[in-house]
Amino acid sequence: MTATLLFIVSCLSISAGPTRAQPSIAAAYIESYSLLDLGAPPGVTGNFGGLTLLAGDPNTLLIGGNANNPTGRIFAIGVVRDAEHHIVGFSGAATVYANAPEIDGGLAYGPGGVLFYTGYNENLLGQIKPGSTAPDKVVQLGPLGVDRSVGSLNFVPNGFPDTGGLRLASYNTGSFYAANLTADGNGTYDVSGVVQLADLPNGPEGFVYVPPNSDLFPQPAILVSEYNLPGHAVAYDLDPDGAPIVTTRRDFVVGLTGAEGGFVDPVTGDFLFSTFGQDQRVVVVGGFAAPVPEPTIAILLLVGVLGVGVKVRRQRR
Repeated sequence: MTATLLFIVSCLSISAGPTRAQPSIAAAYIESYSLLDLGAPPGVTGNFGGLTLLAGDPNTLLIGGNANNPTGRIFAIGVVRDAEHHIVGFSGAATVYANAPEIDGGLAYGPGGVLFYTGYNENLLGQIKPGSTAPDKVVQLGPLGVDRSVGSLNFVPNGFPDTGGLRLASYNTGSFYAANLTADGNGTYDVSGVVQLADLPNGPEGFVYVPPNSDLFPQPAILVSEYNLPGHAVAYDLDPDGAPIVTTRRDFVVGLTGAEGGFVDPVTGDFLFSTFGQDQRVVVVGGFAAPVPEPTIAILLLVGVLGVGVKVRRQRR
C-alpha cells in the first residue's frame, strides 16, 4: 500500500476567479485519496486533450492542445516530482511534440511504441510512430462500428482481462468498446473486431484502470472522466471480461468542469487528468497503489531518471 499523499489545494499558485469550480475527492474516498490542482501547463494552447508521459522519460508530460481542431497538437512539458516522486508541478514552457489533428481525450502508447490518439468529431484513431512529428496513419472508426464520435482510448494494463487490448469510448453515445490491432507491415496497425462492451452516461472521455491493491477498490475497476454536467470522475467495477458494470457507477472526483483526458503515472500510481474549456487545468489524485514494482523504481532512481525535483473549439457538442 502506498502512503497517502497530503496535498494542500489552497497553496496553488494559480489565481482563481469567483466562478472557478473547485474539484474535490468524493466523500466515500476522502480518507484514502487526496487531490492537487496543478493549473494549466505553461505554453500549452487550449483547449486541452488527452495526456500521458513521454515513453522512456517519466519527467516529461505529453498533453493535447488545440483539441477538437484540425490544428490539434501534442505538447511536451517537463514535470517536477517531490521527494516521493509524485508530480507536483511543471518545469519551463511547453514545446510542440507532434501534430495531432482533432485530438480529443485519448492519448496512450500502444504496441511498437506507437502513440495513439482519438480525434473528435471526425471519429478517428491517429497513430504516431516513434520519431514522427505527425500521424503516420489515421483510421476512420465509423465503418468499423464505433459510434460518432469517439472521445478516448486506452490499453488494458497488466493484471486485467485482455492485457494489452485496445479500448475505445464514444463521447456522443457513451458506447465502450474492445477492438483488435493487427500490424500492417509499416510500423502502424489496422483496427478490427470492434465489440461494444457497455453504455456509459454523461459523455465519457479519458479513462484509466485503477492500480490493483488500491484502497477502497476491492474489485478490478476503472475511473472515467465524464465531460457532461455535473462533471465528475467516476468509478466502475469491471466484470470478469473487463467490461464496466454500469450499475456500480459512483463518484470519485466531483466539482469538475469539462473533465477530459486521463492517465495513471506508472511511477506512483497517481491518477492525472486534464479538463477542457474555460476552466482548463491538470489535476493529480494520489493515494493509489503504485503499478511499478519498487525494484523498478529503485533502478530508475539509480540511473537518475527520477531525480528529485527535476525540472525537467469546442463548445461541447
